[in-house]
Amino acid sequence: MIDTHIVKDVHIDPLRAVLVTGCSSGIGEATALALVRAGFPVWASARQAGRLGRLADAGCRILDLDVTDEQSATRAVARVEAEHGAVGVLINNAGHGGGGPVEEVPLDFVRESFDTNVFGLIRLVQLVLPRMRAQRSGMIVNLGSAAGLVTPPTGCPYAMTKYALESLSDALRPEVAPFGIRVVLIEPGAVRTQFMANSERRAPEAAGDGAYGAYKANVATMAAHAHRDGARDVLAPEDVARVIVKAVTARRPKARYKVGPQARLAPVARRMLGDRGWDALMRRLVPFPAPR
Repeated sequence: MIDTHIVKDVHIDPLRAVLVTGCSSGIGEATALALVRAGFPVWASARQAGRLGRLADAGCRILDLDVTDEQSATRAVARVEAEHGAVGVLINNAGHGGGGPVEEVPLDFVRESFDTNVFGLIRLVQLVLPRMRAQRSGMIVNLGSAAGLVTPPTGCPYAMTKYALESLSDALRPEVAPFGIRVVLIEPGAVRTQFMANSERRAPEAAGDGAYGAYKANVATMAAHAHRDGARDVLAPEDVARVIVKAVTARRPKARYKVGPQARLAPVARRMLGDRGWDALMRRLVPFPAPR
């Protein structure tokens, strides 16, 4: 059962099925494990469900789900609804990162990022809401990011998609509240997962060093330092999963949960410094060599 010293005011409905996207590793995997151990019927999904053997062994039901594919999303939601009547909790975790200087980022890469991180998420929300409304209960948990609060250097397009989730969650929350449906946004700081490595592999490359070569190298150095082993402000996936379980089991969940010091402190510093002060700080943290 769930660790009650972590979650206060616990409320667990064992009939409320949970659908989690992006469970092949990291936050999605940790969240599915935490929720099934808490007693929920959990449907863990990924583009390649064959990679979810650990979750199946733990008691999760396994689904193929590509959030960018309409038929895949429709089939996945229909399977959960056929067994439980409705998706009780939708946890929108699937996503990918990557980015670079705006001048260099191909528009196809921007579209792909929005397809996965925003448009696919919206479509899943649209698919689960009719049954949630019919039963007058449900919860939608969106995985945002500290990058949706303060844009990191070379944050396009990843941070753009996370800013979009801030607005989406704010728009959705009052729309569905009269039907007994809660909307929660999780805003974690840096998390030690394969996500960073995957993001680096997905980042678009410019021919040669380009005009931003030295700047990108400095960004990479800063990111490597921030994510180094032993860094105190880097979260483990389980840290985020615990907060998600807290939100899902709360009788009155908050609209937003900031996870980790980066998510809590960076927006405060951003507001206090203002635009010029923040830009000056970024220039100190990530120097941009003078053009030759």
